[in-house]
Amino acid sequence: MTLATATKRSARGPRTSGPPDHGAWFLVLPALIPILVLSVGPLLYGIALAFTDSQSGRTEPTQWIGALNFQDLLHDTLFWDSFRIGLLWAFGVTVPQFFLALGLALLLNQPLRMRWLARALAIIPWAMPEVVVGIMWRLVYHPDAGVLNETLSCLGLGKGEDWLTGTATALLAVIVVGIWAGMPQTTVALLAGLQNTPRELHEAAAMDGAGAWRRFRTVTWPAIKPIALAITALNFIWNFNSFALVYVLTQGGPGGRTRLPMLFAYEEAFRYGQFGYAAAMGCVMVAVISVILAFYLVGRLKGGDEA
Repeated sequence: MTLATATKRSARGPRTSGPPDHGAWFLVLPALIPILVLSVGPLLYGIALAFTDSQSGRTEPTQWIGALNFQDLLHDTLFWDSFRIGLLWAFGVTVPQFFLALGLALLLNQPLRMRWLARALAIIPWAMPEVVVGIMWRLVYHPDAGVLNETLSCLGLGKGEDWLTGTATALLAVIVVGIWAGMPQTTVALLAGLQNTPRELHEAAAMDGAGAWRRFRTVTWPAIKPIALAITALNFIWNFNSFALVYVLTQGGPGGRTRLPMLFAYEEAFRYGQFGYAAAMGCVMVAVISVILAFYLVGRLKGGDEA
């Protein structure tokens, strides 16, 4: 190829059309295959299972029953009660978790002494498995020898409460644990957004006489708003789909007061062997999460258009 030809081609700019590069698929396959095998495949199988009468221990072959499982689900008051509890749990954990994490992120963003140590201590709950967190908090809530009741007794605030088995306190107790366990990742995400906010904007606002609240409202919040919306939506989805933490703490009790939808589906599938019915519950939960994601994406797109 001559120098003149190369000059002409470079003057045309980069190619924007042409035959697809099939070699790129070989680079994507190592990441695509696990997603198809471990995520998409089980999801499609679960959707198909929801339209069958699959049960454990039956000798007859599984039959296709159409939408009968979904019809039964519409009249299942226990499932919709667990759905209500799941929404209370998700909102009760996500909203306080965000505000507490925002306050902690603002604090850790200040030039404090031993700030590195404070940041390390703040993410300790994130590094602990949910099973370990559940066992630890069961010891904290123990009615006879728990740290919480011992502290309240020493302060003269009560003789002790059966936090995890009391019908009035069980849901609140597990919500507190959910807030504590999930706050670190929200704090880290918001702290990253705060550190990426240009200090020049804060200095300019301060020179104009803006107070701390006004600087937060006009400078800090617009900078971290996309991160805040994203992490809040993800937290809501994660909390709504919670299983291990609540299972270790209460196993859905007492009397179903903490039976989240995932726990209810687990019991139907692995305690009572109703695989098809449990799969229908899973489909309903996937549909709810999809609607939430759709609202979130539409809001993000509208926000991007306005910007």
